[in-house]
Amino acid sequence: MSTVRTEDIIKEFDLELISGEEGIHKPITTTDISRPALELAGFFNYYPAERVQLLGRTEIDFSGRLLKSERKERMELLCNDVTPAIVISRGLDIPKELIESAERNSVPLIRTSMKTTRFSSKLTNYLETKLAPTTAVHGVLVDIYGVGVLITGQSGVGKSETALALIKRGHQLVADDCVEIREVEENLLVGSAPDLLEQLLEIRGLGIINVMTLFGAGAVRSRKRITLSIHMETWDETKHYDRVGLDEETIRIINTEIPKLTIPVRPGRNLAVIIEVAAMNFRLKNMGVNAAQQFTERLAQVIQSGNNDDLPI
Repeated sequence: MSTVRTEDIIKEFDLELISGEEGIHKPITTTDISRPALELAGFFNYYPAERVQLLGRTEIDFSGRLLKSERKERMELLCNDVTPAIVISRGLDIPKELIESAERNSVPLIRTSMKTTRFSSKLTNYLETKLAPTTAVHGVLVDIYGVGVLITGQSGVGKSETALALIKRGHQLVADDCVEIREVEENLLVGSAPDLLEQLLEIRGLGIINVMTLFGAGAVRSRKRITLSIHMETWDETKHYDRVGLDEETIRIINTEIPKLTIPVRPGRNLAVIIEVAAMNFRLKNMGVNAAQQFTERLAQVIQSGNNDDLPI
């Protein structure tokens, strides 16, 4: 999980720092944003001080109707030691009492010209992305017909070469070698490349190539939801591999489980085509078309009917 500080959101959204500069290094630990309406009315029993506080036109207008002593008291309570920031939207004028309290308690008081709802939405999305549980996986992430396929396997098994073949077939590279994965929502994994490796692909014997330079902007994308994992392994004659497609294996990444297929690798197999078809078949299954299930049902009907002539030889 990344660390987000108040100074990060000031830079990201080009916010105006009004007071409380000493507190801009405070960490933001939650994606929730609070609009302290009840608190301005004097009810601080459940004040979520650890959240970014957002004041819009309603809150500022209400605070202007308070007695000066009430306003000073409540602005002081708003500026809690753990409060990471107080944001004023719409470029509104800020009560003097809030400016003074923020400076005194080192709570960053910042202002944006954006409307309250729009800023709240943008900040929530930003925080959910930055504060999402994160892990890194050794593998390749490719977008195949809209399916985010995470290709894993031992070093040297041919992951990058397969990705190169998929790119030549019109699919998009997201990340090679190291895939950074964030669980941005429940059961939603998004993969991307580290900044250092973005758009790059390593091919043994050839070196590092820039995919966008060679194949164009349409051959890469910055991030993709991961919905299918394909593990490549050297063919083991003693191991049983699924030949029908009824075995359903999953892999857990962070707290999310996604389907996993194991593809044995040996000379003569066109892995790019196999993985491409696997992605297409995955889409069909999600649409309710399961060829393996249909074959099993058809076979069962033939056996029940007792017509052995229909059985494959």
